[in-house]
Amino acid sequence: MPIGPSLRRAARTDVRLLLFPVAALLLLAACQTAPPAPIAPATPVVPAVPAAGGADGFRLVPAAFSDLGGWAADDPAPALAAFRRSCRVLARAPGGEALGRDGFAGTAAQWAEACAAAPKSPAAARAYFERWFRPYRIVMDGAADGLFTGYFEPEYRGSATRSQRYRAPLYAPPPSGAEAGPSRAEIEAGALAGRGLEWLWLADPVDAFFLHVQGSGRVRLEDGRVLRVGYAGNNGHDYVAIGRVLIERGDIPREEISMQSIRAWLAAHPAEAPGIMNANPRYIFFRAIEGEGPIGAQGVALESGRSLAVDPAFLPYGAPLWLETVDPDGQALRRLVIAQDTGGAIRGAVRGDLFWGAGADAAAKAGRMKSRGGYAILLPKTVSPGPALAVR
Repeated sequence: MPIGPSLRRAARTDVRLLLFPVAALLLLAACQTAPPAPIAPATPVVPAVPAAGGADGFRLVPAAFSDLGGWAADDPAPALAAFRRSCRVLARAPGGEALGRDGFAGTAAQWAEACAAAPKSPAAARAYFERWFRPYRIVMDGAADGLFTGYFEPEYRGSATRSQRYRAPLYAPPPSGAEAGPSRAEIEAGALAGRGLEWLWLADPVDAFFLHVQGSGRVRLEDGRVLRVGYAGNNGHDYVAIGRVLIERGDIPREEISMQSIRAWLAAHPAEAPGIMNANPRYIFFRAIEGEGPIGAQGVALESGRSLAVDPAFLPYGAPLWLETVDPDGQALRRLVIAQDTGGAIRGAVRGDLFWGAGADAAAKAGRMKSRGGYAILLPKTVSPGPALAVR
């Protein structure tokens, strides 16, 4: 059954309940010390802008496509494919629905014409965006740069049947009730056993735990099939960051906390690992996800390297964004992306989480990405943000 909008919103505000972002490490650790300094480009990728505009500090600076560094070198075809999927969602919105903070991005009706004109031909992508859109740099409190991290779709080995090898279950949600259900420790002790809710089994309980943190991922079955699994609810208990527990116990130094260090500690301490994982009483239930790929907060399949998680309090889902930052190796990363997702740690007008795709390479890139950068939003030419926001 497709997940409804209200449930999808709940999933996205849980602990970044789709895929695994670098930002989720903050939720794993929930510590107060500052993380390592983000990578900064050798030269600013976003020019200085005037400190004027909206009363809350949010403002737009009109630009030309020639002002967007690297625009002519990028292949926007993958972004066009992602945008066309977003247009299907925008087409279902009421025409008068305001988009973006205080409606700066116009209405759904104003996007309809541009969406209808979106070509199917990849070769026509650049000309299409240049004809139908106008870029505006996003600025907050006079700053046009912010933090950009990455996330990916994890994959685990699993089975549709329990065996000596596959003993860590993934549960479908039980019938809902008014009260919180059993805790993680109680479920691990068998509180839901025998009710026919187990529908997949993983080999490693630690993998199952991280899938709970991620909220979604891929499970490769013994016959080679790959199933996508996603968030279907939780047991109603509060989330507790086990990274913080390990720090407080003195098991991992605060400056060394990471997904890798937490995983390594759990693997090296199999007797203590269940108790540490059970310190987080929240338990996630899963469902099968059908379709082209992992589903973002907008309800469409994400595009590897072209879908960006943003803060929907500022930017509308479906908006094209020209991203200017650096990759985990310090190389310029300038490309057209589409705002299609969000996450619990993605807060602010200039803040993004880039979806790198699935597999080991995507995991490596996402795990190391922590860069400064900025972006420009592409608005249909029929949209006028107004003089209070658009400053020159």
